Amino acid sequence: MSSGGDARIELDPDSGLNRYHSSPWPRDIIAYASSTANDISRSAFTHVESVLAEHGSLVSSPEFYRERLESLRNKIRTAYTLPESTQIAFAPSGTDLEYIALLSASGEQNRPVHNILLGSDEVGSGCIHSAHGHYFSGETALGIATIPGMPVDGLGDTSLREFPVRDEAGVAYNSGQIAKQIDSVISAALARSEKPLIHIVHGSKTGLILPHLGEIDALREKYGTDIAFVVDACQARITSQAIADYLRRDIMVFLTGSKFMGGPPFSGFAVMPEKMLPHCGSIPAGLCDIFRRAEFPVGWPGQARLRAESNPGLLLRLEASLFELERFQLLDIAEIVRITDEFRTATQWLCDQIGAEKVHSYPPGEKDEARLHPLEMRTLVTLNISDGHSLDFDDATRIHKAMVTKNIRLGQPVRCVKWGRGRFGGTLRLGLSMPQMVKFATLDGPELARKMHADMEAIAIAYQEARDSMFMATES
Repeated sequence: MSSGGDARIELDPDSGLNRYHSSPWPRDIIAYASSTANDISRSAFTHVESVLAEHGSLVSSPEFYRERLESLRNKIRTAYTLPESTQIAFAPSGTDLEYIALLSASGEQNRPVHNILLGSDEVGSGCIHSAHGHYFSGETALGIATIPGMPVDGLGDTSLREFPVRDEAGVAYNSGQIAKQIDSVISAALARSEKPLIHIVHGSKTGLILPHLGEIDALREKYGTDIAFVVDACQARITSQAIADYLRRDIMVFLTGSKFMGGPPFSGFAVMPEKMLPHCGSIPAGLCDIFRRAEFPVGWPGQARLRAESNPGLLLRLEASLFELERFQLLDIAEIVRITDEFRTATQWLCDQIGAEKVHSYPPGEKDEARLHPLEMRTLVTLNISDGHSLDFDDATRIHKAMVTKNIRLGQPVRCVKWGRGRFGGTLRLGLSMPQMVKFATLDGPELARKMHADMEAIAIAYQEARDSMFMATES
């Protein structure tokens, strides 16, 4: 499961972990790291072992790969209650999904794509390159050497405009403010005969959702088919209803199996309505170095150009992730709310213990709305650990790494606490995952409270030790 991806998936020979400090096998540690990457759960690992035991060397067969991916497509449709006609493309990572979005926008009109990317500092770091139609790593999932920042052959002259999702004070913009900024860029792109592709963020690194459906509908009414949208829901903190709302608007949705879904890194899939397929751009030569044929739905223009090969590593990672999705979707919404409420209470206790404060996962005045989204906004908490201006982003990174050595894994720091002049305050993130919530659902109220409180106590102790050790090293 640590093969068939780019360099980020490679394991350090000494630690046995990848660069995100996660492993492709189960471990007994305290982990609230689903905003970054998970270790595989014991149940999912057992499932993957059963797939290998039943099918053995067939996982390397191109025909088996094609058939198994079709089976996984059906699992996704069933889990999210999607129509059978829903089309699904797979990718080695969420970052690679950006190439699929570019193809979806570059079809019949044959115009250069102008990519409008929201919150580049709150989505995957490599997305800046892939959203530009460039390579983002030194090698592809096929093991082919590339140069980060160089164009992918055949993706065209893609231009890019980035918008932050937080202002200079670190406060989240509201949907109307974001839509107004996007509107002016759309007009300018159309004047240059470009096709605007607007990224909707449904669950940023700090849980933001921007812009909302009302603003999306207004832009669609104003510009019609001259513009295109794609939803970055790579955190997978999204409900079946939300996915359906986007698909009804002919908008492609990105998800990954390695964040909230709880599978091992890396895997991703794009969900789209069937009628989008004939209008997508033809697969260019450059993507033959990144994707296999079976990963695209049948009927995608130019699909035959891709190699009819298998990616066993990606297949097994998807198997693990969708195993978790199926288990989670059986939970009642009341259980999800119960667990997220306890999580918010426990993390507030942690804040009080270590002198941190929560970074709002919603714009000013939208707290009540956030409570209506237990998955999208409430299964992830970002802690501002700056303590005034005592700890910056680099300090938080050092603390995060030190806590890993104590078997405490949290989400990586994110640059959302802005100090000005390019400096950022320290943050840490705590996120629930699907396998965690399935496990927590077996606990009654007192048991769940005791379990989360014990975890937060251990996190508080490890955090304080790492913080004190860092300051002692600085003083010496």
